[in-house]
Amino acid sequence: MIQVIRAEQEQDLKKAFQIREQVFVEEQKVPRDAENDAFEDIANHYLATCEGVPCGAARWRITDQGVKLERFAVLPDYRNKQVGAEVLKAVLNDVKAEQADKKIYLNAQLPAVNFYKRNGFVTEGDMFTECDIQHYKMVFVG
Repeated sequence: MIQVIRAEQEQDLKKAFQIREQVFVEEQKVPRDAENDAFEDIANHYLATCEGVPCGAARWRITDQGVKLERFAVLPDYRNKQVGAEVLKAVLNDVKAEQADKKIYLNAQLPAVNFYKRNGFVTEGDMFTECDIQHYKMVFVG
């Protein structure tokens, strides 16, 4: 069973950061200082578990463009098992409840674009590169 919680306790935040470290820094070779940024303290963090084992993470924050969804990460052994979909659903539910009037957007890595399209997002603008990874800006249309 997949469970997604808002990571507000220190031990839950630590688990979410460990997942992000493993996926972004170790696996994708994103520089540590680019992955862990100045927005950690203002963002809303999430932790997903499968049968109690930490396996996914995400965050969102308010920007001058709306609400930006960020740092969606699922450990390799748990990919293609609905973890990402459950995390996205939990995040979107909270954002829509708390920031109903704001635009919701994200920067999707190229391999994740179709996942986000299936979940109500459309691409906006041209492809761009961030930390040597190709991305598209995507906006939630429901």
